[in-house]
Amino acid sequence: MKRFYKVVGVDHTQEGFRILLDGKPVATPGRRTLLLPTQALALLIAEEWRAQGEDIMPISMPMLRMANTTQDGIGATRDAVIAAILRFGEHELLCYRAQSPAELAALQAAEWDPMLEWVYSRHDVRLATTIGVVHFEQAPEVLAALREAVAAHSDYGLAALHVVASITSSLVLALALAEGAINPAQAFQLSWIDETYQASLWGEDAGAAARARGLAREMDVAAAFLAASRA
Repeated sequence: MKRFYKVVGVDHTQEGFRILLDGKPVATPGRRTLLLPTQALALLIAEEWRAQGEDIMPISMPMLRMANTTQDGIGATRDAVIAAILRFGEHELLCYRAQSPAELAALQAAEWDPMLEWVYSRHDVRLATTIGVVHFEQAPEVLAALREAVAAHSDYGLAALHVVASITSSLVLALALAEGAINPAQAFQLSWIDETYQASLWGEDAGAAARARGLAREMDVAAAFLAASRA
């Protein structure tokens, strides 16, 4: 799409903050006025519009995409979104450990056990672990406590949680990031332990490294989106 506006602004109504393009409010794909909870988030999205060149490139507007998803999708399907996020807890990355090599198993324990202790101390969730990748069921009370922890977040929080959990394959890391226990770089590093270990043995694959950098950027965006939605 060609750029059709010159001036980007932000205003505040009783319903929330709006992005204005030449004085007209931006609408979501669902044809509703985009209403944002904080000025901080509105300013970030306004800057994405302002940064567009002659052609509008949606891929360069991740904050806008997340806001659209939140407004059009999550409010109407909140229970389904919570269930989708909870599935990452049902298959929690940090609970599936290597048996060998011993060095990797020790590294996983050293890095992941503190995160399992954090979720226990923070949410009274004691996740079981196993050796290997064969799926096993966590206790029903564990999943119920995880669901309560997820449901405590706003729609904007759920949008960020889903992105982070999808990148890390870990609900624990997503909750820890959302609740300030770790930062985006730490969350990504913890989720990438196996890949980092393999790279230390066999060398870094250029394609895998590029993919890792892209995922890390997505993590940064999700964290910034969440922080701005609370500011």
